[in-house]
Amino acid sequence: MKISQIDDPYGEFLELIKNFQAGRIDRRRFRARVQVLCSGNTDLIFRFNTLLKNKYQIKLKITAGVKRKKVKKKKVEESHELPWDMLDIICKTLDFHDLFQFAGVCKNWRAFHKIYWTNFIAYQEPLLLRNVYSNREFSSLISIPDQKIYSLKKMECLFNSIYVESSGGYFIKAADNNSFKIINPFTRTKKVINASNFQFYFNGFFNYALLALSKCSEDFVLVVLCMCTMNLRVYQSRNCGWVTYSSEIGNQEKVVHFVVLHNIIYVVTNKANIGVLSLNSANIKFLKLKSTPDVTSRNLKLVNCDEQLLLVDLMEDKMIRNVYKIDFSTMNYVKVETLGNIALLYASNGLKNNCYALSNPNKWGYERNSVYVTLFSSTICRVYSWDDKKLKKCITLPTPDETGAFLFDWCFRHLQYEIDYSLVE
Repeated sequence: MKISQIDDPYGEFLELIKNFQAGRIDRRRFRARVQVLCSGNTDLIFRFNTLLKNKYQIKLKITAGVKRKKVKKKKVEESHELPWDMLDIICKTLDFHDLFQFAGVCKNWRAFHKIYWTNFIAYQEPLLLRNVYSNREFSSLISIPDQKIYSLKKMECLFNSIYVESSGGYFIKAADNNSFKIINPFTRTKKVINASNFQFYFNGFFNYALLALSKCSEDFVLVVLCMCTMNLRVYQSRNCGWVTYSSEIGNQEKVVHFVVLHNIIYVVTNKANIGVLSLNSANIKFLKLKSTPDVTSRNLKLVNCDEQLLLVDLMEDKMIRNVYKIDFSTMNYVKVETLGNIALLYASNGLKNNCYALSNPNKWGYERNSVYVTLFSSTICRVYSWDDKKLKKCITLPTPDETGAFLFDWCFRHLQYEIDYSLVE
């Protein structure tokens, strides 16, 4: 059937967008077909132009004697209105930055965007953060199941700083002026913390950080560990001050990682001793656990998974040695023989390694009882079976236009860590 014979131009327009999104037609053919479809339909051309950059837009002929400035705002807004199923398809084709501009088109688009964006943030699929190490301005988020890239290039608040950590949906970055930038790319909220009152090695490649919000107020806490100096520093917004904690426990034992569980910050040493960090005093109270693993490693990581505390023993050669669960009812270490309905996400970037847990992974396009491994400057995500530690498959990551060495981390957009001051004396 020829386009000119189509009785439903909006249905054909919708089909065009689907084909363009699926890659069945290129941009030039897509534009040409829409021009024919929109011939004589000014309203539809206006709608189509909202999807394209200026150089690709279809020119509208303005009737002589009619000036654009006299067109009523209400008429303009009405010409933008589209069915919500079409808006949903349009949103899925837009870049990360353009999604923010989407809501500014008209009331119809704004109402749809409010619901779409709320659901987008709450979605529990982890995004892989690809950050160019040599270029501070470029980074992107990758959806592995959808093979989609969300570019962060236009987010000026991310510029002129070095990536440190992804924590609770926020990016923590170290700036040259001895300060930390804390940015939520999904809400574009930003905090800046001054750190000029102490010497600190500002190199995000060697630092671990954690951001936790206060449960009963707008206060927040930033915990930072410099792996070069082994300094453990805690910033509390309620008094705008930094406190130094003793990360050296003795006998060459040092704090190497931390996590939030049940509104409490837990730390772990390189000898697998776990403690509770007090925010009311510069103390760490260590737990008396049974069957503590006989390990000494700076690559021990604490992971919060379904309100359980896991200790992951990472290996520097791209795999995981062991995983332990902390049984608080018996105060005992329990070795995990199978991950079950869990997938571990491991980002190995040389001297700095991060690990996260994803429960019910099949729901989000990942495989259960598996370990996903990304390596520094690699374009492959390797998937290992936990039971036999053998490589199951390799996933080629979609490649952005960025150049230079890059590192990976995992971002959970739905998470928000909270701490409760009353739980720790």
